[in-house]
Amino acid sequence: MPKVAVYNMDGAQVGEIELDDRLFAAPVRPDLMHQVVLSYLAARRAGTHKVKGRSEVRGGGRKPWRQKGTGRARQGSIRAPQWKGGGVVFGPKPRSYAFRVPKKVRRAALYSALSSKVDGGKLIVLDELRVPEIKTKPMAAMLRRLNLNKALIVDAAPQENAELSLRNIPGVTYMPANAVNVYEILRHEHLVLTRDAVAKVQEVFA
Repeated sequence: MPKVAVYNMDGAQVGEIELDDRLFAAPVRPDLMHQVVLSYLAARRAGTHKVKGRSEVRGGGRKPWRQKGTGRARQGSIRAPQWKGGGVVFGPKPRSYAFRVPKKVRRAALYSALSSKVDGGKLIVLDELRVPEIKTKPMAAMLRRLNLNKALIVDAAPQENAELSLRNIPGVTYMPANAVNVYEILRHEHLVLTRDAVAKVQEVFA
């Protein structure tokens, strides 16, 4: 089992913790992580783009000139695609971009993302996250003491004080353990888990 140091909010090491091999010592699979991140981003797309086709644009009900004898190319409507103000050929229509990734692939990708942070020395475990009041300054000071810049901070259960205190710090995201995902782990340089969050992640995703 991999071991990582446990730090307190002052930046001092207060012990070590053993991590579950299945989650934190799994083979790192960039291909699976890429697939899951694509799926995550695709599901976030609104898909509300829309243009009008030939049958939807206004006007053009009559033939602009007779079929033969004018010397000009034959035309059936001034709202055909080659005309200014005409319909668009094969334009975008509202659609969903979401696609399904098998559960085993999603789970393996999450294990890969967690293990990649352990391998790179980018996983930090906090003894606990105490936020008695909504203040950004103590949270920013804690991050400086831990030498954290762009970090995902994961707590066992959401704390409103912590969420409100951290949300104004650039590059920092706070979320509960049951919402952790591959995209957010890879998007941040460091992954910070509280000791209780480690247990929760292992309970939920193992």
